[in-house]
Amino acid sequence: MGNCLSLSSATKNSKGNLPVETTFKLPSPIPSWPSGGGFASGVINLGGLQVCETSSFNKVWATHEGGPDNLGATFFEPSPLTQGFYMLGCYSQPNNKPLFGWALAAKAEADASSPSAAALQPPVDYTLVWSSESLNIKKDGDGYVWLPTAPDGYAAIGHVVTTSLEKPSLDKIRCVRSDLTDQCEADSWIWGPPGATIDGFNIYSLTPTNRGIQATGVPVGTFLASNGKANNKIACLKNNNAQLNTYMPNQSQIHALLQAYAPFIYFHPDEVYLPSSVSWFFTNGALLYNQQEVEKPVPIEPTGSNLPQGGSNDGAYWLDLPVDQEAKERVKKGDLLDAEACLHIKPMLGSTFTDIAFWVFYPFNGPSRAKVEFFNVSLGKIGEHVGDWEHVTLRVSNFTGQLWCVYFSQHSGGKWVDASELEFQNGNRPVTYASLHGHAFYSKPGLVLQGSGKIGIRNDTAKSKMVMDSGLRPSLVAAEYLAIIEPPWLNYYRKWGPKISYQISDEIKKVEKLLPGRLKTAFNSFIKSLPDEVLGEEGPTGPKVKINWNGDEVILKV
Repeated sequence: MGNCLSLSSATKNSKGNLPVETTFKLPSPIPSWPSGGGFASGVINLGGLQVCETSSFNKVWATHEGGPDNLGATFFEPSPLTQGFYMLGCYSQPNNKPLFGWALAAKAEADASSPSAAALQPPVDYTLVWSSESLNIKKDGDGYVWLPTAPDGYAAIGHVVTTSLEKPSLDKIRCVRSDLTDQCEADSWIWGPPGATIDGFNIYSLTPTNRGIQATGVPVGTFLASNGKANNKIACLKNNNAQLNTYMPNQSQIHALLQAYAPFIYFHPDEVYLPSSVSWFFTNGALLYNQQEVEKPVPIEPTGSNLPQGGSNDGAYWLDLPVDQEAKERVKKGDLLDAEACLHIKPMLGSTFTDIAFWVFYPFNGPSRAKVEFFNVSLGKIGEHVGDWEHVTLRVSNFTGQLWCVYFSQHSGGKWVDASELEFQNGNRPVTYASLHGHAFYSKPGLVLQGSGKIGIRNDTAKSKMVMDSGLRPSLVAAEYLAIIEPPWLNYYRKWGPKISYQISDEIKKVEKLLPGRLKTAFNSFIKSLPDEVLGEEGPTGPKVKINWNGDEVILKV
């Protein structure tokens, strides 16, 4: 097993301290990365502005009620700052997890042309956005949130928090020239008073509005103080550097990142539909079908060299299992020993982060199971489909090579989880759990119900002896900034499985026979509300067709 670490951060510890009072660190020190380029050099030049990442903070003020788990939130100033760099805003996070975050500090390039065109300027004033004086909750005295008033042609990048009604010093923070900024939006909820509504006062983390491989918006680690009526104008930074990818990892650095962070994937003890490599699927009898010649499917070359390239998902072609029944059942089960992670390395958030997407292929997605109040029922053929692609994405800082968070794909969306809330094995390698039959990824074992109320699709995960070390046989299939030669199968844009013809109503009737009368109608309505991907009516498209290939990851709405 190696060294394992699991953190549960939703409650106070035995001594009564809040989780935020403990600073989270990865289980093992971050290694020294191979040299070359600007990756992990500590400072990134955004073109007119240099920025560095600070993850050490001084506490300013805290509230002990409201926010996630009603444990409050704490507000910090980044400190100490590297000499010559200025604070752009305070940092905040909920108290229900260990202190683990970052904020950028900035300094103008040495060759800034003139004071009037300087990249950074102090604010000309402050506006009091909110104070806790009238709030009757547990708090460390009173806190005051200020919005810097930026000079003309400049934008505020963050707020200042104080414990006094006296305005902060104008020299405490810097505003940024507008052409070096980009639009941002509220991301995750940090805090609001007990009983807070979306229209009331709330604190949110921030993320660039436009996110993707080509997007230039850079998050700063600051927060938005929103009064619910008109959000205060806070911007993020923009990467104007003509050499956008200067700070992305080279191939030797990618190899080192995999050694440090490649996740372990655990499968449920009852799982029978395991992953395989794509080439194993092809060489063990997978077939390519053509709508024009349905009766003449053709075997697929090991690299997919005879698959149609590009185009669109027009239904003209699809893949399927071998025709021979014995071969079909064998291929359905995959080959864990032959499985490999297909890697896509991409710049994100203005090339200040590297996303490493680990795509895992399964020849077959098994039938779903549902929980209907106290009943657990098999859904027959519902949920079955040929071909299944799931992925886990690591988000790594290009300033330091620090792993900050991991994305777990879960059917049509997924969830980001901070490193402070992950389980680790063998140093800093995250542990991932694949759900039984459906293969959705989760950060912790147990049951996640996909649905609402007391009826939903079961996503069961547990640790077993079946485990995939994604770093053992990684296959780098794409990294646009490195001009990697992509395998032909990656540019096959059609379905990886056929459209399955079965009567959902017949499958529902089989289940309904097992349910009391009052649950039949509710169950029927729930099944009909599920998307085709969950129902398993047809195979999925490949990784390159997904929205997140060129964009950011898709977050499941809770």
